[in-house]
Amino acid sequence: MAGAPRMRQQTVIALVVAVVLGIFAVYLANAYLGRSDEKVASAQMGTTKVAVAAIPLDYGSELTPDKVKFVDYPTASLPTGAFSNFNQLAPQGKKRIVLRPIALNEAILANKLAGEGLDASIAYLLPDGMRAAAVRINDVSGVAGFVQPLDTVDVLITRQMPGADGKQATDVLIQAVKVIAIDQDAQGADGKPIVAKTATLEVNPMDAQKLALAQNVGSLSLVLRKPGENQDLGRVATVSLNDLRYSYYGGAGSIPAAANANSAPRATVAVAPRRTVIIRRPAPAQPRAKSVEVVRGTTGSNYEVGGYGS
Repeated sequence: MAGAPRMRQQTVIALVVAVVLGIFAVYLANAYLGRSDEKVASAQMGTTKVAVAAIPLDYGSELTPDKVKFVDYPTASLPTGAFSNFNQLAPQGKKRIVLRPIALNEAILANKLAGEGLDASIAYLLPDGMRAAAVRINDVSGVAGFVQPLDTVDVLITRQMPGADGKQATDVLIQAVKVIAIDQDAQGADGKPIVAKTATLEVNPMDAQKLALAQNVGSLSLVLRKPGENQDLGRVATVSLNDLRYSYYGGAGSIPAAANANSAPRATVAVAPRRTVIIRRPAPAQPRAKSVEVVRGTTGSNYEVGGYGS
């Protein structure tokens, strides 16, 4: 009789194991059939040749057969504006110019190219509602040739203040402006920065008017700023000649007034920022004590008077 419970226990364990194995088998079968369906669907969709960049392409580059290659793309996932052959890309041998940088193996799309047979134009690079304004710069105001396209700059204006006897002041005219072009090229043949004479900035219509007026009333300078750093927008102030006496990083500071010229043993005079000249004054001479000479016979003696009680 004792063997009957043991047999029932073994039967239950066998059933549980069978159920677990059955569930696992169903899972494997579904996964296999799902992969098979995906392979069949991919085979039915097929692929299409798409033009991609064989080398990195910069703004202004002309597309030639050696700069383009064709790779297989899923037909159902073709990007908008893609080209399937070079004749479609440059029909009848017309040149095509790159307007936006294209990375290696990136698809060449119509919205990144100038029109058929047309030269590159920065007008294609402007977002809706924006304008391209050119400003005159030199080797100093242009940050010594290190301003390049896609950099972000502030525009400063230095001009004479009206009614201030010819005194000059500098203001921040526009902040966080994107540079879209520097002359014709930002680099020389040796790859080093070149000093440009004109910078083209991406601005809104109001800022374009400000730039046009500012070039007639003063001189403009560009100040490079870190891309994406906008937390200091709006914190601007006019800087005049009076502000050149002080240093933002530490200077001479204000000169304390002397409390009592007679009681102070020395005085300090600030003659230039970060430089102090110490003028030591001699201590005042002590008053000479009064003396009385007493003569006894032929011998004279001097005695000081007016000491302790005076």
